[in-house]
Amino acid sequence: MTTADVDSERPNGRSGHGPADDFEVFRDDWGIPHLKAGSALALARAQGHNAALDRAWQLETERHRVLGTTAAYLGAEAVDWDRFARRARLADTARRCFGRLAPETAAWVSAYVDGVNAGLAEGAARAPEFAAAGLAPGRWEPWTPLGVWLSTHILFAGFPTKLWREEVARRLGDGRATLFATDGPGTSGSNGWLLTGARTTTGAPVIAGDPHRFIEDPGVYQQIRLACPEFDVVGLAVPGVPGIAHFGHAGGVAWAITNAMADYQDLYREQLRRTADGGVEALGPEGWYAVHAHTETVEVAGGEPETVEVVETDRGPVIIGDVHDDSPGDEAPDAASPDLHDEPSPDAPVISLRYPPRVTGDLGFDVLPALLRARTIGALDAALDGWVEPVNVVLAADTTGATLHRVAGHVPVRPHENRLRVVPAHDPAYAWREGAEPLPRTEVDPVTGTAVMANERGLAAPLGIEFAPPHRAHRIRELLGAPPGAGERGLTGPPWSSADMAAVHTDTRLASSRQLLSLLAWAPDLGPDAERLRDRLLLWDRHMDADSTDATLYSRLRADVVHRLAAHPALRPVTGDADPWRSAAYPPLFRPWLAAVPRIGYALETLLTVGLLPYEDRLAIVAASAEAVAATQAESPWGQVHRVSPWQALPGATPEEVWPGLAGDHDCVLSTSSVPGITDLFARGPAARYVWDLARREDSLWVVPFGASGVPGSAHHRDQSELWASGRLAPVVTDWNLLHRTEESTTTMTTTPEPTTSAVPALRPAVHEQKVEGFGVVRLVPVDPAADAGLLHGWVTEERARFWGMADHTREQVREIYEFVGSLPTHHAYLALRDGVPAALFQTYEPDADPVGECYDVQPGDFGIHLLIAPAEGEGAVKGYTDALLTAFIGYVFSDPAHLRVVVEPDARNEKALARMVRVGFELGPEIRKPEKTARLAFLTRAALGLA
Repeated sequence: MTTADVDSERPNGRSGHGPADDFEVFRDDWGIPHLKAGSALALARAQGHNAALDRAWQLETERHRVLGTTAAYLGAEAVDWDRFARRARLADTARRCFGRLAPETAAWVSAYVDGVNAGLAEGAARAPEFAAAGLAPGRWEPWTPLGVWLSTHILFAGFPTKLWREEVARRLGDGRATLFATDGPGTSGSNGWLLTGARTTTGAPVIAGDPHRFIEDPGVYQQIRLACPEFDVVGLAVPGVPGIAHFGHAGGVAWAITNAMADYQDLYREQLRRTADGGVEALGPEGWYAVHAHTETVEVAGGEPETVEVVETDRGPVIIGDVHDDSPGDEAPDAASPDLHDEPSPDAPVISLRYPPRVTGDLGFDVLPALLRARTIGALDAALDGWVEPVNVVLAADTTGATLHRVAGHVPVRPHENRLRVVPAHDPAYAWREGAEPLPRTEVDPVTGTAVMANERGLAAPLGIEFAPPHRAHRIRELLGAPPGAGERGLTGPPWSSADMAAVHTDTRLASSRQLLSLLAWAPDLGPDAERLRDRLLLWDRHMDADSTDATLYSRLRADVVHRLAAHPALRPVTGDADPWRSAAYPPLFRPWLAAVPRIGYALETLLTVGLLPYEDRLAIVAASAEAVAATQAESPWGQVHRVSPWQALPGATPEEVWPGLAGDHDCVLSTSSVPGITDLFARGPAARYVWDLARREDSLWVVPFGASGVPGSAHHRDQSELWASGRLAPVVTDWNLLHRTEESTTTMTTTPEPTTSAVPALRPAVHEQKVEGFGVVRLVPVDPAADAGLLHGWVTEERARFWGMADHTREQVREIYEFVGSLPTHHAYLALRDGVPAALFQTYEPDADPVGECYDVQPGDFGIHLLIAPAEGEGAVKGYTDALLTAFIGYVFSDPAHLRVVVEPDARNEKALARMVRVGFELGPEIRKPEKTARLAFLTRAALGLA
């Protein structure tokens, strides 16, 4: 058995604790983990530990995506995401949201993170990607899972589509802004359906479906079972996030979701200007005001580092455009559109993003443990009232036959125009109102006994602008309504069994082909070859089956029509050299939303129907395409050219693979989305399939694209690929006696695991980076007590550090102290690195959670710090050494708008430190008596730095 095999996992009992803290790991024949523990917290640790072993590379990739540090090991192609993650302040938002969790939820998430940190070193040793990238596993913070959830879903609502509508309206007219409306390239959709007991063979409800996402390797969903005395749930977890959020079966109740296609994020056109002192101001409803601004450095493997200015206005973080030194003064906002084909200029749009968690500090994580504990529809419904994002349509049922069909999430109250376009930031008319939009719900149709959700303009219509075409929803309803014995393509219902659901999952009828084929039927003056093509396609059954050459022929005709439409004069303002994706005004990250040819391909049915082009022109285009395609004489089965093209963070780390070909297409129930006019390969499709049986949970079924393990070489890395490609499903095994219990380990996992951060501080991810002119780049990285004990002991025992109070401490005592500091959610210790070299010890604390808080009147927004500057010797000795470090420390503290005042309390005898604080801008306060010293308080406010 190799170390790559996930079956070599050994569960770890936690030493020094009772049986309630132990956990066991079982696996079925597909390597799917079934975790059993004595308590919910122990189970959360087990889930994190298992994720670290099975998905270490995936977890670390996601953590770096949250921090905006992927380019440091993936290179220049990852810079665009890193810039966005920094500018959108994803990590900072996750920290805020974690700080507002209910205490019991925070403990549960922290337990999961304990498990991740305990398992990462072993998981990384199994994954070849770490060595290929030269990456060491880092350390997860308690808030990291919230960051993973946020970064995974930040683009779900498709806010970049508003940029596309802006360009269409500007070039084709306001009335054409939604001309290309459809399920576009940046959105995610799903199928889901529910059958009541009246429609099933068992008399109990069945829920089935498949989420459509970008296919990733490893997969975005992990099949898992979580069992403890409080609950026993099977479902699809998101690696890096505790619990089971979207698709679960708790025995008594089961649930599933689809993207509601709601619009809940806004883009604001900002006016910014640089002030004489280098600050930034924005124009708001009350005039110009100072905004938060700081710079960060994105490290790039194989390239030069890039500086990112992070600016946040009252609307939200600025994600598009830069502040220029020659920005306008008090002029009124300029509504003129820039020339988008030049390099970015001071006139290019500056756009901020407003998204609910950044505004409210709530990501909805308190819902996750409540979902696990739900036993009835009532309990599940109540839990979902706290859901935030993404906004979903939910279908659920319980064993009593009760059902639920509702929308869950937070949609802010604001004008309709906000949903359509980029709106002016200075105009108060576009501000968000108090509260949230009411969330629609409905009853499952008692006549048909079915409910369907497929991202169409249905239940969630009041909350969005663009929805998926209705074809998938209509087709699912048609299939579920088939009379007994109809037998269409293998269907046998009703009544339906769980096994029958696969026939719905894999249906390939392409209803959106109707308009193109209708035009083809009437295309004039076709040559003999084109006539034969026409006759062949008109006889085609319109199913995009893997073995169908007609499906391939249709795809080629469609692609040619897309390109001819793009060349038509009516669309020329948004195509060719005028294509918005060529614009230098927008970050490259948003180009998939701005590219005209994919937009035309996805909206082809609309463009061939509406009056943008005269009917005669549409006929002529289809006729010309038929002639061109007929001349190619190419015959290939659809499954040969329509192959999955999954996203991999480091595709060259493992041997090249031939990815499977599948049936289906964008508007089929089997939604495998190629990009018409660009490629027949597909990157979006079923990221999992599931069937939840409420009569017997063991009759439930599931499958994921590749396998349960994310470890190349594992027996379960690719063993579900053939099932997934062929439309079959694996059984959900719930009998513990049929599972394989893994061997017990002789090692232990402790609550405070041995650190897995790099022993080299320069290789650790930074919580803050700042370039100080004339000094270098200062990075703040978490202290690793074990790895850093020698360094810190050397610093704190020097004579110059006598005021630190640790002069007589041993190395082991120093390590224990910083292990204790690291265990506190209110206290943190960091090494400050100057150009990669340790330069200082920087500690932060919340005064009301520290003894110093008992010595003075703590004010809201107070934030305490301790500083120990390392000796500046040899080449490191520069003038202003300490002041330069203080600049970075203060920049970090005030990067959080919640911090209003810095508090320090140096030894009252340390005159040098007190003079330095006054020089920087601190105001001295009273002396206070602490057990270990007499200290002098000093305070630095935002106002003193001109940041108020």
